[in-house]
Amino acid sequence: MNCESSQIISSTLMGQSSQLEKRGRIFNIQRYSLNDGQGIRTVVFFKGCPLSCPWCSNPESRAFDVQLVKKQSRCIHCRECVLDRHDLSMDDKIEECPSGALEYLGKDMTVQEVLEEVEKDSVFYRTSGGGVTLSGGEVMAQAEFAIALAKELRTFGYPIAIETTGQCHLRHLLSIGKLCDEVLYDFKIMEAKRAKAVTGIDLSRVLSNFTALLEAGIKVIPRLPLIPGQTTDVLNVTRVLAFLEPFDIQEIHLLPFHQYGAGKYDNLNMAYAYSDVPTPSSDEIAAIKRWVESEGYRVVIGG
Repeated sequence: MNCESSQIISSTLMGQSSQLEKRGRIFNIQRYSLNDGQGIRTVVFFKGCPLSCPWCSNPESRAFDVQLVKKQSRCIHCRECVLDRHDLSMDDKIEECPSGALEYLGKDMTVQEVLEEVEKDSVFYRTSGGGVTLSGGEVMAQAEFAIALAKELRTFGYPIAIETTGQCHLRHLLSIGKLCDEVLYDFKIMEAKRAKAVTGIDLSRVLSNFTALLEAGIKVIPRLPLIPGQTTDVLNVTRVLAFLEPFDIQEIHLLPFHQYGAGKYDNLNMAYAYSDVPTPSSDEIAAIKRWVESEGYRVVIGG
C-alpha cells in the first residue's frame, strides 16, 4: 500500500470515528412503537424544541437543558423535599430521595451509544418492515447530531423516518431528508399571525421548506394534529388541503389530541392550559377523515 492510499484510509477512519463520537441530548428511546412510521419502530426522542405548542404531549421535550424532576406518583411526602436543597448536587438529590421519585430528563449520548440501543431491536425491523424514527422535541434543533446519526443508521440499512415541524434551516432539512425513507411533517395552525402567537412557528418558512423537500424528490407525509379550537375548524382544514392540492401527495395522517401527557406537566411543575380540553369524539374524527378522503387521500389515524 502506498503512502497516499494509507493517508486516505486513515482519514476515512478518523472521519467515521468523529461521526460516531458526536453527541446529542436524548430524553427517551421508546421501543416497539406501532406509530411514527411503518411497522415496529424504535423512536429516538430528541430534547429541545423552539416552539411552545400549549397542547404538547411531550412537555419534557421543550427545554434543551437536562432537568431534574419529581414523579408525583412515586413521592411519599416523607419530609422536606431534597429537591429544594441547594447544598446538594443533582446526583446527590437523586441518591437521597428514598422513594426514587427524582430522576433526570435528558441524557447526552454519542451516535455510537444510540446505535447500540437501536441495534437491539433490529430483528423487529426486518420482520415487520419497521425501522427507526427520530422524534422530539424538534429533531432539527440538533441538526448536526441528527444528520450524523441518520448517516450511520443508513449504513446499517435501517429504514429511517423523522418527525419535524419544519421550523429549521432548509439546508439541514434537505440533508437529513435525503437520508430518510419518509419525513413525517406536521401542519398545525394555517394562519400565519395566529400560528406565530400560539406556537411560535414561522408558517411561511414551514410551508417553503415542505415545498423544497418535495421538489428534491423526498417522500413527505403531511400530518395534522386534531386540536380542538385550534386546528379542527373548517377553515383550518380547508387551508391545509388547499396548500397540499398542487403536490403529488398520496397520504395524510390525522393525529387526534389526547390527554396522555397531562401528568407530565405535574411532574415538571408546569401549567397545562389544555387540561380541560376534551379529546375529539370518534364522530368528529370520522367526519374529518371522510372529508380528507373525499379529496383523494389515503388517511391514517395516529400516524
